[in-house]
Amino acid sequence: PCACALDQKTSAVGWKEIYPAVGKQRGEVGLFLGCVARLADAVTLNSTIYVLNRLGYKVHVPSAQTCCGAIHQHGGDMAMGAMLTLQNQKVFEALNIHTIITTASGCSVQLKESIVGQTNKASEHNDETGFTLTIIDISRFLVTAEGWDDVEIASLPCQVAVHDPCSLRNVLHGQAYPYTLLARIPSLQISPLAGNDQCCGAAGTYFFDQPEMASKLQTDKLSAVKQSKARYIATSNIGCSMYIASGLHTTDVEVLHPVTLLARQMGIQ
Repeated sequence: PCACALDQKTSAVGWKEIYPAVGKQRGEVGLFLGCVARLADAVTLNSTIYVLNRLGYKVHVPSAQTCCGAIHQHGGDMAMGAMLTLQNQKVFEALNIHTIITTASGCSVQLKESIVGQTNKASEHNDETGFTLTIIDISRFLVTAEGWDDVEIASLPCQVAVHDPCSLRNVLHGQAYPYTLLARIPSLQISPLAGNDQCCGAAGTYFFDQPEMASKLQTDKLSAVKQSKARYIATSNIGCSMYIASGLHTTDVEVLHPVTLLARQMGIQ
């Protein structure tokens, strides 16, 4: 039957500062929560911690981190966007960890352009070696991560269609990684969602600013979902996930992050 191995119970609040690796520690990373995701998508964040821990990575979740600033910057509030950038930069640099994991491609773009851009610029004007942060999408990180030989992944004889968020596809150029990650699940049938070169309509605040056009784009995306006959739609951006899912509430199609599906098959409870 087409069913996940275990249900997942998560809380939207109350993350610990540190989640130790299970077994041999292979590295340490920081996790960026995001403002929308920590309230509306705790499942993805907890799945990320679960998978990283079981592969041997210690995960730091600093409580002082804040919004990435994308919404403010897109809305023209550059001062607030810059302030949020500075706050996140200070918080993650204090960890003395070079790799920061993101689960939303929109946040990843903003952090890479703001925090990484600023730290690299500062290094260029400093005689000393500057501290650099690497912002990386969870799927991309996991594709090259170690520790896979030490975990078991249950098979899932279902069909999943992968949606490519515009930010992941056109800016980060990392659309191939979710497919590679999902391929670790035995028996899973993976295919791209038709029309992946077209926006789903969410686009940050676009569905607020231009609701008519956004609705048309969403209609096209929902039609592609229906034609795919997939049980799951995997996408790597919280905005896309919520907007697509809002049009599927009367169906049994589940929209989720690739890492969430992987964590389920690895035994998260």
